[in-house]
Amino acid sequence: MTSQILTICCVGAGYVGGPTMAVIADCCPQIRVTVVDLNAARIAAWNDADLNRLPVYEPGLDRVVGRCRGRNLFFTTEVEAAIAEADMVFLSVNTPTKTRGVGAGQASDLRWIEVSARQVAACAQGHTIVVEKSTLPVRTAQTVQAILAAAEGAGGGKTFSVLSNPEFLAEGTAITDLMNPDRVLIGGDDPAAIEALASVYSHWVAPEKILRTNLWSSELSKLAANAFLAQRISSINSIAAFCEATGADVGEVAQAIGSDSRIGAKFLKAGPGFGGSCFQKDILNLVYLCGHYGLKEVAAYWQQVVELNTWQQHRIARLVVHRLFGSVSGKRLAVLGFAFKADTNDTREAPAIRICKDLLEEGAELAIYDPKVAPEQLVRDLGQPQTQTNGDGTWQSCGSVLEAAHGADAVLVLTEWAEFSELPFKDLAAVMRKPAWLFDARGITNAAAAREAGLNLWIVGQGGAVS
Repeated sequence: MTSQILTICCVGAGYVGGPTMAVIADCCPQIRVTVVDLNAARIAAWNDADLNRLPVYEPGLDRVVGRCRGRNLFFTTEVEAAIAEADMVFLSVNTPTKTRGVGAGQASDLRWIEVSARQVAACAQGHTIVVEKSTLPVRTAQTVQAILAAAEGAGGGKTFSVLSNPEFLAEGTAITDLMNPDRVLIGGDDPAAIEALASVYSHWVAPEKILRTNLWSSELSKLAANAFLAQRISSINSIAAFCEATGADVGEVAQAIGSDSRIGAKFLKAGPGFGGSCFQKDILNLVYLCGHYGLKEVAAYWQQVVELNTWQQHRIARLVVHRLFGSVSGKRLAVLGFAFKADTNDTREAPAIRICKDLLEEGAELAIYDPKVAPEQLVRDLGQPQTQTNGDGTWQSCGSVLEAAHGADAVLVLTEWAEFSELPFKDLAAVMRKPAWLFDARGITNAAAAREAGLNLWIVGQGGAVS
């Protein structure tokens, strides 16, 4: 018999928890959904009357939150009360790569998962279904189960079931992905709990798209999916560098190989490399786990995907320096885009961070414009305040493309925002220092228009670049 879910609590109000719970609330008006977080500023932003100030930018998210908030969608810092009332608790907290200790640089830091599991163990009432939503290493559920089992053994009538329900969202299209997913994966060993979660998704997801596995297959599937997608990005970027050396066009090569039904066209767009909260973290986690289980050759294979991604970003920075007569010291460079991809304000592991830091080390004066990334986020990512130097270059945040380009020797397109595909090249050329350059790391600009305006041009994956 399937349990009816009437109350859901999500621990973690970030890029996954917030949008996911908003869509569940929107599609299941009979369920009370509460998102909890200890970060009071983040919760205040979710509750802001101005929907343009939500802490997460995703196209369409403001409309979904606007429909549900105050009806059956709530955001609060009252963690304990929300857990106590919930039939189902989602764990959607941060699991960054460890920076110290065993596995540093590869393994996931699971401290917040453990903290959350202990909160659930302490506060839950009756039977509670606990759902892993964070991306986790294989067999993490054992840790969660052990903590919850101790609470069961202490008496009080508490019982728990643990499920794995990884997210497969692409930032920038998260709402579309949630409303029309390729699949919903539910892993577990309690059939009733699995069907309870499936019944929530069945309000808007077709039955054939709801896949049921064991816990370990579900946890591994997320790591494997991200590893395969990242692998395709590193693969096409390796071909892009080869195209630049030989005079081939990576766009034409990608079209040719993507037309093969066995390969497909997705994730064959050359660029500055992958970013975001998942790809690098999940591959490094996979590398660590493969090494732990003695699979050294497998670990080395996936490690190379990350190393090539890093190489691509360093390569682009070196190329800019080379083309600008071997030095960018004291030169103004307009950086267009800082988010790791378009239609998000997320900068985690953004390619722009490494490229900008390399250029700052070379003494460049960066003028950065991104339509959604706040200046305070740039400060955190670059590690130095605006217009102040750490002995290297300086940077400043700009409010428009033309402001960033004024007096610049070069324009660098690092994020594929739609507005950058239609740049006003004549206006740009008029305010830039000559000879002026356009470095298009996303391959989205109008090359003919740029050349017509008198700009020198480099486009990723097109012949003639220096590696």
